[in-house]
Amino acid sequence: MKKVAPIDQRKSDHIRINLEQDVRSALTSGLEHYHFVHEALPELDLESVDTSLTLFGKRLAAPILISSMTGGTELAGEINQRLAVAAREVGVAMGLGSQRAALERPEQAPTYTIARKVAPEILLFANLGAVQLNYGYGLDECRRAVEMIAADALILHLNPLQEAVQDAGDTNWAGLARKIEQVCRQLEVPVIAKEVGWGISERTARLLADCGVAAIDVAGAGGTSWSQVEMHRAPDEFTRRLAATFVGWGIPTAESIQMVRRAAPGLTVFASGGLKDGLDIAKCLALGATLGGMAGQFLKAAAVSSERAVETMKLAKRQIEVVLLATGAQTTGALKDRLLLPTP
Repeated sequence: MKKVAPIDQRKSDHIRINLEQDVRSALTSGLEHYHFVHEALPELDLESVDTSLTLFGKRLAAPILISSMTGGTELAGEINQRLAVAAREVGVAMGLGSQRAALERPEQAPTYTIARKVAPEILLFANLGAVQLNYGYGLDECRRAVEMIAADALILHLNPLQEAVQDAGDTNWAGLARKIEQVCRQLEVPVIAKEVGWGISERTARLLADCGVAAIDVAGAGGTSWSQVEMHRAPDEFTRRLAATFVGWGIPTAESIQMVRRAAPGLTVFASGGLKDGLDIAKCLALGATLGGMAGQFLKAAAVSSERAVETMKLAKRQIEVVLLATGAQTTGALKDRLLLPTP
């Protein structure tokens, strides 16, 4: 029988390593190759540009997602509380980290439920690892995760590479699409499929669209590399070297957005993976995404205070607004006509 580190220990390790170590991918997001057409006479008032949207029945002030990060430890609960307060204040969406810890140890549930408690109106996403559907989880566990936080949708995250390089990871991914389809058909809220930092290909996008997911978060390469995170918590040299191999793995975010749009043009796309600011979010919107997600910046801000998290999110929102002004775009939907594609 494989020896598995307690879930709460893994969660603590993940927070600590992300805050203390350099865990960036060797790849970039690819967004640096794209630039907007600048308009010196935009004929707009900055205060009149509109970044708002409605998604899954909830109104957002800006197309920003606090990407799924954490839960399951005391520190994670504090971070989730601060992030949720900031999401409420600024009017953005929030995803929670995997709730498996709370399903298996109910005493950890408050570290997740605190988000809904302090921010009852925000667009909030529950989260479970898709591979757990091959390890005894099913519709009941998905419902419990959703009900735990009164979630507006459920994220099923896809992380085969992380599991493969992780000490005692869950590596049976066979036949999973059929089980994801069953959840999509029977769950009462929309299902979002999300990578964790290596991107979604056209093949996977078509498979997920056929499963019936409501949205795909590409979570492309260019930001946090979870193989690097696992390298830092590896228990031995073999596992450390295995994880270190994949520092340059994945599909850059800019490419992955376009792959998903080609494979499933009618599907809602979220973009995350190496996004640094509101300008990067705006580029993702121009490429076809509905939301742009960031994790590392918000985690570091929330580790300080709710006020710092609010400030960081307000800055990202203002950056998007300035992009609209400087491109002559009244709304984010107009950005797709104002992006300069990279030269071949």
